[in-house]
Amino acid sequence: MHPNQLFRSDDRALLETLIEEVGFGMIFQTTPDGPRVAHTPVLSTGDGAVQFHLARGNALTRWLDGATALITVNGPDGYISPRWYSDRATVPTWNYVALELEGRVRRMDSDGLEALLHGLIQRHETQLGGDPWRADETPPAMWRQLLGGIVGFELEVLAWRPTIKLSQNKPAEDRAAIAAGLDSAGSPALAELVRRLAP
Repeated sequence: MHPNQLFRSDDRALLETLIEEVGFGMIFQTTPDGPRVAHTPVLSTGDGAVQFHLARGNALTRWLDGATALITVNGPDGYISPRWYSDRATVPTWNYVALELEGRVRRMDSDGLEALLHGLIQRHETQLGGDPWRADETPPAMWRQLLGGIVGFELEVLAWRPTIKLSQNKPAEDRAAIAAGLDSAGSPALAELVRRLAP
């Protein structure tokens, strides 16, 4: 988390939206085998927990149940050039949106894992629009086989640590120029966040 309080937020709805929109995170844990990270889709329960699944053979799977872990969800990010400031006598920086979630992890039972998968499928298929794919299109034997190869987990979030660094420490005219520069540099999502979320 960035040390500048200006880049933090207590807006829980905004943080939940970030999890929903990005839908993907990294799970970090220190294990007896050393530090490990896993990359996986994530789903917020909306009541202070985040669910995810890992391959049964993943280096983290056997260590997570009952442990404390960290999930990070990263939003848009990009280089900020001093050429976009009214006073160029400064240095480059980086704007980014990131959320760290720390908490205790528990292994889910098979019903919980099944519900997680259906929740992930529904969310992402709905975002695609059109005729959604349904899990029942997979032959039952294949579904059971694939389900047996993964393990579901739920992290109870005990600490929400967001960084929303969008040039809030710059004057309005510089933020407008930064947003225009990001647009021209091919970072429209970050540009839009600078316009909407910075004061």
